[in-house]
Amino acid sequence: MSENTNPQLNIELPEDLAEGIYSNLAVISHSSSEFVIDFIRVMPGVPKAKVKSRVIMTPQHAKRLLAALNENLHKFENAFGEVEFPEPPLGGPNFPGGFGGPTGIA
Repeated sequence: MSENTNPQLNIELPEDLAEGIYSNLAVISHSSSEFVIDFIRVMPGVPKAKVKSRVIMTPQHAKRLLAALNENLHKFENAFGEVEFPEPPLGGPNFPGGFGGPTGIA
């Protein structure tokens, strides 16, 4: 019997998850045995935001995720240029996603 040294993982993406969930803020916490990542959507002018998704993983998987994100961000920047953080508005707080800047007048 031959041993398969390169097993393939068949990953199924259910239709109800395929669209994804938009998040513009992540809050990360940890204990000695797990990392918890809460993905949140913050909307301009709304003082309250809800957690849209929570992912719990072991420290080893968190480290693998960090490495995968670093690798993919490096590839992205090589193709499209450096990702930069926007400057916060003068005298204003640094809200995620650039929210909190000047408001429009109707």
